[in-house]
Amino acid sequence: MLNYSTNVALYPKFQEYFRKYQPPFLAVWGNKDPYFLPAGAEAYKRDLPKAVVKFYNTGHFALETNAQEIGDEILMFLNTQK
Repeated sequence: MLNYSTNVALYPKFQEYFRKYQPPFLAVWGNKDPYFLPAGAEAYKRDLPKAVVKFYNTGHFALETNAQEIGDEILMFLNTQK
């Protein structure tokens, strides 16, 4: 957590796992996030074609501005995984 570059070095392993196992995947994203751009969320679909990617009209701290909507989205997603 203190050194993000160590996370980036693990991306190929994450991507391999995603391609192999195709886990259910929900990404909720602020469409105005200056650090994690929307293209980064869409990139998950390369390895997980069934990924659900939802954008909210907010920045990096989406839960601070859209907690109710995101919470509802998570519950709907989880209910479809039964």
